[in-house]
Amino acid sequence: MFKILKVKKTKGFTLIELLIVIVILGLLMSLVAPTMFSKVDSSKIKTAQAQMEMLQTSLDTYRLDIGSYPESLSELRTSNKPGWDGPYLPRDVPLDPWGNPYNYSRTTNNGEPFTLFSYGRDGQEGGEGDDADIIHR
Repeated sequence: MFKILKVKKTKGFTLIELLIVIVILGLLMSLVAPTMFSKVDSSKIKTAQAQMEMLQTSLDTYRLDIGSYPESLSELRTSNKPGWDGPYLPRDVPLDPWGNPYNYSRTTNNGEPFTLFSYGRDGQEGGEGDDADIIHR
């Protein structure tokens, strides 16, 4: 009269097994993450140096055409000066890897024709390590 129904066991993970996996993944991430984030900062410094090299090339080309360096980096894109044969940059002047504008000045104290630098990660003058200023010479 009574039918016995067979209940199928479903295969899966227990809550304990899932918690153990999550703990192991957390431990691995705590060991790997600091190393990876330090690589991100050093790559941003190298990116800033490469961008400043590109800007120097554009500034030098501008000087060859005009006879002097521009008053500001924006003159690499547009200018009314005689002899201007630009634009000397394919796009607007890039921001540094931390989202801040590059600093440019024609007046220097060290005899260089111009100064081009980034304030680094903190965006403020001075600093050490990843916050140090990146000066292109």
